[in-house]
Amino acid sequence: MIGDTLSIQGGRSLQGEVTVRGAKNNFPKSLVAALLTSDPCRLRNISQIEDLEIVSGMLRALGGDITIHDHDVEISLAKIHSATKESFQEFSGRSRIPILFAGPLVARFGEAVIPKLGGCRIGSRPVDFHLAALREFGVSVEEDESFYFLKASKLCGAKIKLSYPSVGATEQVLFSAVLADGVTELANAAVEPEVMDLIALLQKMGAIISVDTDRVITIVGVKKMRGYDHTVMTDRLEVASWACAAVATNGDVFVRGARQLDMITFLNKFRQVGGEFDIEEAGIRFHRANGVLQPLILETDVHPGFMTDWQQPFVILLTQAEGVSVVHETVYENRFGYTSALVQMGAHIQLHRECLGSKKCRFGRRNHLHSAVISGPTKLHGAEIEIPDLRAGFSYVVAALVAEGKSTIKNMATIKRGYEDIEGKLRGLGAQIV
Repeated sequence: MIGDTLSIQGGRSLQGEVTVRGAKNNFPKSLVAALLTSDPCRLRNISQIEDLEIVSGMLRALGGDITIHDHDVEISLAKIHSATKESFQEFSGRSRIPILFAGPLVARFGEAVIPKLGGCRIGSRPVDFHLAALREFGVSVEEDESFYFLKASKLCGAKIKLSYPSVGATEQVLFSAVLADGVTELANAAVEPEVMDLIALLQKMGAIISVDTDRVITIVGVKKMRGYDHTVMTDRLEVASWACAAVATNGDVFVRGARQLDMITFLNKFRQVGGEFDIEEAGIRFHRANGVLQPLILETDVHPGFMTDWQQPFVILLTQAEGVSVVHETVYENRFGYTSALVQMGAHIQLHRECLGSKKCRFGRRNHLHSAVISGPTKLHGAEIEIPDLRAGFSYVVAALVAEGKSTIKNMATIKRGYEDIEGKLRGLGAQIV
């Protein structure tokens, strides 16, 4: 890799083993949870990605002591101070994680200064859900062009219903409710495995949290939280990415750390398209069932549905399937922007405004190109492409591995936000990096 560019010579199948560690959508939030206590904390199985740098940097800016040992982190926040604009200035616009500092900091200091958000541009991801929830707890919110300013004399339990089961807003409520005065009831909550892992961590720390079958989470506020020693879940998004890469290249890859329980919905579709897998104690082996991939109809949804972040690498499989496939995106309205580069590489993909699926969708009749029809199999050829967002980035890598000739992928810094040592892992599986 030269600078921010990676060149891949396609046509080789991936063979071997890759290790996947802590989930990008989980372990940074577990680090934030340390703000809820003055006791020392230890988090295990983290990934060396940009969000680790951002969260640890923000905690250090508050006066925290953060020590990183390979894939473990020790956190001591006994002597931290309240945030200022100056302390968080460098983190403005870099990630969506900082908004989750709001509840814990207000609980601890009665105030918080939070930099405005960054992250991938894949559709509407409003912070309004977070701010509305914080106001329900009694927090006043003001803002300028770069920061939110939050204040509350105390946090009070509330009855909250989300208009959409947002993972981030659910986590915000959890962080705000555990030390709030009274009981909080959150309806239409997200129940993704990453959320459940965070709930397990908070329970270790002394929280009282129950999850009902109808997406209602009840939190009884406690007076004090204690430290934790916790091993975070494996990144199921990265596991799916390597699974798609293995089958797209007609390879055979063992993903160490992969867990079946987190992947059930993905594994069903993976098997339907022509992939196969072997469950082992230490991980999952992914390969093709036979030489032919089958088309299918796929609709993304919140958990327990098919994750929107699984969609992009899966689309590369569908370009190699024999027949017509349909993908209906119901979570983010602009998630198909990446497909123009795949068409440039030879894929046959048509985008539609209509809801080409059976699931209830927020984007119907709103002129969003949120359904895709994919005809295959098509031979992909090498091209020069630029990564628009994190998950699309890995799909470009898979496309380059499948394509004939050399592909040059720009803006690799984006993919490093969610994938640890991407180049080293590719080389270890036999990819030809030129």
